[in-house]
Amino acid sequence: MTSLKPFRVLVVDDEPSILQFLNMGLSNEGYNVRTAKDGIAALNEALEFQPQVVILDVMMPGMNGFEVCRQLKSQIRTAVIMLTARDEIDDRVHGLTLGADDYMVKPFSFQELLARIQARLRNQFPELGGIQFLGPFQLDAAKREIYYQDTLLELSPTEYELLHYLLINHGAVLSKRQILEQIWGYDFNGEENIVEVYVRALREKLGDTEHKRIRTIRGAGYRVEFA
Repeated sequence: MTSLKPFRVLVVDDEPSILQFLNMGLSNEGYNVRTAKDGIAALNEALEFQPQVVILDVMMPGMNGFEVCRQLKSQIRTAVIMLTARDEIDDRVHGLTLGADDYMVKPFSFQELLARIQARLRNQFPELGGIQFLGPFQLDAAKREIYYQDTLLELSPTEYELLHYLLINHGAVLSKRQILEQIWGYDFNGEENIVEVYVRALREKLGDTEHKRIRTIRGAGYRVEFA
């Protein structure tokens, strides 16, 4: 069985609320996440975990983020995104000089952080490109393949398009009309019930007998959930 593993992200911050928020948010986006609350713990964790991306706070007691960044860059291949509570040019220059790959000022947008993580993965780990991790799903756009819980799904072209569309819009309710227009085209003249047929087939292949992955929202459409 071919197995794809999620991208690894290490979050380093001495604020428990930040660690909890980013751990939960990034895990829900499909990343394999570990956390550390100080510099020494971060270095030890990084050597074992080998993260592709490190989200690193600057202001920490003991070893600060600058020193952690310097040591990380000398020991492992990783992209470092530094977080600071101060929008100081000198801090940014110092961090970038030590090898940091990006910089964000607190408070920050989680969606922007996601975009920056994805940019770093594309730029610094191009060999991993084309793969998205969404909850228990892994999408390989180049091969037009979808894995579920590390198992490759045997999908027809239409099943692939439908599941891909549902997954990239996970959490949103998609009506049958939206699905028909996206998957079958605006000029499709058949019955809307064809969506039900394909959704039923996808549920069977996912073992989703209780409709917990692909939920039917009565009178509205369908929604994919990962929790």
